[in-house]
Amino acid sequence: TQSTWVPAVEHGDLMSAFHRRLTSGDPAVRAAAARAWTTWEMAASKLAVDPALLAKGEDPVFAETFARIESHYFVNGGFFERDGWLLERAAAVLPAAQFRTFIVQGRYDVVCPMATAWALKKAVPGAELVVTTAGHSAGEPATKSQLVAWMDQLRPSSAS
Repeated sequence: TQSTWVPAVEHGDLMSAFHRRLTSGDPAVRAAAARAWTTWEMAASKLAVDPALLAKGEDPVFAETFARIESHYFVNGGFFERDGWLLERAAAVLPAAQFRTFIVQGRYDVVCPMATAWALKKAVPGAELVVTTAGHSAGEPATKSQLVAWMDQLRPSSAS
């Protein structure tokens, strides 16, 4: 946990604290940070903890790769100009007249909170938002079912 190996002085910016450790020259420091990051993500991704997903996070190569990629994007703001940049442009990028926009949000998602899906829905006129009984993972049954149903709607009808 953060309190056991990230000093209290760094608790105000855990993202940077993790990134420093994930890019450390010391392999043991990188491995510890990667395992902590990946264990949290794997435990938080689904409504019910998935032992197989947790086991995947135990693989040190996977854990370090996964954590370093995520933290790289996070400490660089997703490579957007500033916070809010994508939402400010969402209506222009996804005009309802040209693109149907589907948003599926797990009610119990602690990785990307409900507020983010709601902000996107408000930013994209005509976007369809469905909240599922799920966490963050697109592979959860309720979310997967909704995504497949929407994709089926987009499938061209076969000529009879």
